[in-house]
Amino acid sequence: MPATTNSELDRALGELRRCISTLRSHHGDNVTIRRLANGVERLEIDAAELPARGRPVAGEVVYVPDTPYDPALWRDVDDEGIGGHRRGDR
Repeated sequence: MPATTNSELDRALGELRRCISTLRSHHGDNVTIRRLANGVERLEIDAAELPARGRPVAGEVVYVPDTPYDPALWRDVDDEGIGGHRRGDR
């Protein structure tokens, strides 16, 4: 049996959500419908933890570009090991 891809799983979970929505419109928002919706939500949470294609796997080499970082990323950041920046607001 071929392995199911994450996109197939996402489509199946989306279809389940649509089915539950249809059931809710026909039967109202009752305990059983809410339990089904909760089950799909739990499946989505678990599916989000699956490794995705293209994501690095442990031991895989990840290349970091040599281009400079945006200086805005470092605004208001203290340097590790030197005790932080002294500001004139003491």
